[in-house]
Amino acid sequence: VVVVFPPQKINLEFYIDIHAHSTMMNGFMYGNIFEDEERFQRQAVFPKLLCQNAEDFSYSSTSFNRDAVKAGTGRRFLGGLLNDTSYCYTLEVSFYSYILGGPTSAVPYTEEAYMKLGRNVARTFLDYYRLNSLVERPLATTKTR
Repeated sequence: VVVVFPPQKINLEFYIDIHAHSTMMNGFMYGNIFEDEERFQRQAVFPKLLCQNAEDFSYSSTSFNRDAVKAGTGRRFLGGLLNDTSYCYTLEVSFYSYILGGPTSAVPYTEEAYMKLGRNVARTFLDYYRLNSLVERPLATTKTR
């Protein structure tokens, strides 16, 4: 990592660091927390969309924090370096299994299940950018006769 002093704001929309988790089930994310409530709410959009696209992703296990122990992680470091339209996450995915429908219905992760989650992340990017284009598009004016 190259750090320029004084640090310059860099325009990067997403940073996702992917890890396997040894104790928790499902896929979930860690994100940063911000004083600006609007920025914090915007950051929650991607994990919420991913939860809609991936049956093995848990939004309820997703956590936004400022834990000092995690200060050296990529998401925390870049979250402070990048501009306020950038979103930095750690995507954690269980080594073992995910739960469908209840606590007794654990499904083991397979190579295909990991690949499916990756495809669902890609689908989520498509949904995210479609949603943003609808939000950012000016409303059409209606002409009356």
